Amino acid sequence: MNRFLRHLFVLLAASLLLATDVLAQTPAADPAVIQPAMNPAAPAAAPAARPPLRLNIGLEGAENPGDLSVAVQIVLLMTLLSVAPSLVLLMTSFTRIVIVLGFVRTALGVPSAPSNQIIVGLSLFLTFFIMGPTFDRIHSEALQPYLDGKMKSADALDKATAPLRDFMLKQTRTRNLEYFLELGGFGPTAVKSLPMRVVIPAFVLSELQSAFQMGFLLFLPFLVIDFLVASVLMALGMMMMPPNVVSLPFKLLLFVLVDGWHLIVQSLVQSFN
Repeated sequence: MNRFLRHLFVLLAASLLLATDVLAQTPAADPAVIQPAMNPAAPAAAPAARPPLRLNIGLEGAENPGDLSVAVQIVLLMTLLSVAPSLVLLMTSFTRIVIVLGFVRTALGVPSAPSNQIIVGLSLFLTFFIMGPTFDRIHSEALQPYLDGKMKSADALDKATAPLRDFMLKQTRTRNLEYFLELGGFGPTAVKSLPMRVVIPAFVLSELQSAFQMGFLLFLPFLVIDFLVASVLMALGMMMMPPNVVSLPFKLLLFVLVDGWHLIVQSLVQSFN
């Protein structure tokens, strides 16, 4: 029995020694080259992300000599849009119309009827109506040829200012033109060669003068009604009664009976012929 145990112990010791030698001869795994085991049940790896979309904007158009590049045209367009309200106010019939309509409201004695929005809106639509032939000329002579590529931007700008210059010169007084020509140091200049920096201020000054003249004529009939009402109130001894309160219905009645709005709009439109 002791011999059997001794042989078993020797056999186990020999087995342990053999296993130790085998493990010592097996190379160690390199962590830098370890690859995960392929699991057939695992989902496939996601595809590589696509590069983001990019938008490239190129400014071209300077190939033609003498024409402006697209970048310069965009800057000019944005500048024109920023000053467009001033152009509408000062280079069209809007100035005279809105001033005269404001005088009508003040002469009637109703400063809030019609409202400012109605006055400005009516003035704008009348301006578009009166300036319709001028805008049509600008479209046919300058804008459409430029959009079709038949005209350069500088030539289109010159063509577009010609109809506006003709319209403004018809409404401008000669003495105003002479004053600004003298003020700017210009010599004798032909009408077609007048610069816009002379035509525009002379036109605005003439429009203000014409609008105030029409406003004065509009005030006269309503002023007569105020005089009559004030005289009657004084004769009756009603010194504390405000004349405006009594005269307002009579002025409104007179304005409605003579179809005042039609007459005023008709006079405004005909004043530009």
